[in-house]
Amino acid sequence: MTVLRTPRWAWVLTGSGHFFVESFELIRELDHCDIFVSKAADEVLRMYRLKLEFPETMRVLRDKTASAVPVGGLYHGDYHTVVVAPATSNTVAKCVWGISDTLATNVFAQAGKCRVPSIVFACDTAPELETMAPEGMVKVYPRPIDLENTARLKTFDYTTVVESLAELKAAIALRREAIAEDD
Repeated sequence: MTVLRTPRWAWVLTGSGHFFVESFELIRELDHCDIFVSKAADEVLRMYRLKLEFPETMRVLRDKTASAVPVGGLYHGDYHTVVVAPATSNTVAKCVWGISDTLATNVFAQAGKCRVPSIVFACDTAPELETMAPEGMVKVYPRPIDLENTARLKTFDYTTVVESLAELKAAIALRREAIAEDD
């Protein structure tokens, strides 16, 4: 893997369609961002007929290795921030319970071990939600365990959990300010 001189954003896409398209728009607003695409996110891309078209300053890293080789950059200071958006209830549960068996959960786990701040846009945050499916808007009813896991994730060090697109935008703006202050 190439040695990077400018620390970057690491944006992790999981298998949720919840604000998936809007996440793409936010990614495009960032400078120096790598997009980590889980196997489930690849499936969502096909379902929504989306293509990963980003500026040349961005790299797309796919889930192709058993040990999630691309996460090694977290150990070398390649990333200043990890964004997991959107995050499925499966990803949130695995993060909460320390399971790192996918690219998405591995990036989150290694970020925590390296004290790299993470922003997680959890999908299942209320007893009743409307979300976009490939065929249009649908109602979903997250299970109590999904809501409990989201609440648990909020207690993690170096982790900001957001519950809406507006909160995601605000968290990214705050992180940008913190990064600018560090420069």
